[in-house]
Amino acid sequence: MSPAVRFVNCCRHFGSIRAVDGVTLDIAEGEFFAMLGPSGSGKTTCLRLIAGFEQPDEGHIEIFGETAEGVPPYKRNVNTVFQDYALFPHMTVGENVAYGLRIKGVPLADREAKAKAALSMVKLGGYEGRRPAQLSGGQRQRVALARALVNNPKVLLLDEPLGALDLKLREQMQEELKALQKQLGITFVFVTHDQGEALSMADRVAVFNDGKIVQVGEPADVYERPLSRFVADFVGSSNVLSPAFASGHGGAAKWTSLRPEKVCVFPLGAKVGEGQSHADGEIKLISYQGAVTRFSVASGDMRITAEVPATETSFEPGNKVRLIWPKSAMVTMEDGA
Repeated sequence: MSPAVRFVNCCRHFGSIRAVDGVTLDIAEGEFFAMLGPSGSGKTTCLRLIAGFEQPDEGHIEIFGETAEGVPPYKRNVNTVFQDYALFPHMTVGENVAYGLRIKGVPLADREAKAKAALSMVKLGGYEGRRPAQLSGGQRQRVALARALVNNPKVLLLDEPLGALDLKLREQMQEELKALQKQLGITFVFVTHDQGEALSMADRVAVFNDGKIVQVGEPADVYERPLSRFVADFVGSSNVLSPAFASGHGGAAKWTSLRPEKVCVFPLGAKVGEGQSHADGEIKLISYQGAVTRFSVASGDMRITAEVPATETSFEPGNKVRLIWPKSAMVTMEDGA
């Protein structure tokens, strides 16, 4: 079976800038796929290549087995939800949602019925007569989503759609989007720079940097087994241990990732169990962060971060402590740069 979307050695250049640089990728039908990376990493350009807003300078793109190069956006069975919603302020909510159907020549009664059903799907039933200015940011985002879904696309593209929402609403919309994707069973391709969104929502994640995919896999795999220092640092936070430090503390003589939540803080001299590693050091900083307390500890020439559940602690900056972690938490990386 053909993948929903296939990139084969795709490149897109803007002058001397290689915005997309040799991307090869398959996105499966019915998958919630996240493209994650910092600004300028190439993820949004890849989304625009799928949508047809950009064309590749090199390489090949397929959508459900059909060549996409040269096919205009309106002839592709995809729809895009943008961060800024792109709603028409002079139209009602119902007219906004039905706009694509109107362009396709769908009769009025049919498009009104389909728009009403799409709005019910995103929990905005009864909002058809309102104007976008009368809605909250979260409601406008739902209207944009309904407008995309009303066309029954085989692939839904989401370009940082939650970026303008406050934290509470963003978390709520994450849950709703994931549930909606499971309900509809269509392919979602979601672009974000927020690693929390990607990890919590996606079936698989591609991490982008400098126009290339540097790692792709299931969220837990990308988080727990980063292949490079960039992935370790960008997807969450990580202690990147030098080859010398790692080999001296029970690991291999390679660049190594150690996640802060794997590290526990004990008084100096605490017993180290079988299968554990440890390092002694001095607390330089303690930071309370709600659910966790974050310790920054100097051990030799390394600064190691530990995150422990936020409970009352007798430790203070300047205290000598012992850090203990499972040896299995030390993950060697292909690239320490």
